[in-house]
Amino acid sequence: MPHLERHPAQHFLLIIIGAALALGALVGIAWAAGFHQVYELMSDVDGVWLPGALFFEIAAYAGYIVAYRELVRVEGGPSLGIGRAGAIVAAGFGVFVIRGGFMVDRHALEDAGIPERQARIRVLGLGALEYAVLAPAVAVAAMVIVARGQTHPSFGFTLPWAIAVPLGFGAAIIALAYRERLHGHTGWRNVLAHALEALYVLRRLAAQPREYAGAFLGTGLYWLGDIACLWACLRTFHSQPDLAAMLIGYATGYALTRRTLPLGGAGTVEAFVSFALAWAGVPLANAVLAVCAYRFFNLWLPLLPAVIGLRHLKRWRSQVASNTTR
Repeated sequence: MPHLERHPAQHFLLIIIGAALALGALVGIAWAAGFHQVYELMSDVDGVWLPGALFFEIAAYAGYIVAYRELVRVEGGPSLGIGRAGAIVAAGFGVFVIRGGFMVDRHALEDAGIPERQARIRVLGLGALEYAVLAPAVAVAAMVIVARGQTHPSFGFTLPWAIAVPLGFGAAIIALAYRERLHGHTGWRNVLAHALEALYVLRRLAAQPREYAGAFLGTGLYWLGDIACLWACLRTFHSQPDLAAMLIGYATGYALTRRTLPLGGAGTVEAFVSFALAWAGVPLANAVLAVCAYRFFNLWLPLLPAVIGLRHLKRWRSQVASNTTR
């Protein structure tokens, strides 16, 4: 059932399921790391870093709201107020969304008056914007590690980022030349057409840096704040990883961004990011505790704003429906 049509009890059930998935993943990783070692680390927490983690995550959400507003208004799209954009962003990161936050975005943009196809393209463009900012930074970090000759992370982690990201950007630029040829097709060509349209939206943002600088700056602030939150949580449990290695571990763990994943990535993010940090050189016991704290700030603490945002979206949907029937 679509998220705006569920009963509150159904949302509560989804939250419980998400919590069970996250807890199960964390317990499983703690078992792999050794319960005794994890327990010893829990008794020696450097809590001075936790307020910083909270501040960084708040900054990350603020940056995402800025980027969201900029992307929506490109190509003559509507200008969303801070309150409405904040409600959409908060609800989209909620653990009660089965089909991922991008589905929340699509319905919200349709309610804002954007046609269904354009709403889908803008949502895909939002995902492309996320990767367009994160991937080059990770590629540079991978090149730095390769140049140093470090063994952590291994070449199996660093070389794909160092090689595939530049090739991917080149392929995207070439593919945009064929964008108009795919209009009107069905099947896989239609899917490809939507992807190229999303890349075109990204190019329109880049072509007018003065007008849409907030899209890239906001996305950069989102990634910087979220990564800094994880770094602060690692410091809380006495782990000080190399920043380039941590960036690769973070990005590898987020092969799919959590706005793409169902239930806010509950269970999957805990597992992927913990093991990716371990492969990047962080002891697994430190990694699982740091990820547990990080997900508290990243997913569970924002749950209240997400619920409030969902209520606002339901109210706006009702207003749209009432105005349509008049």
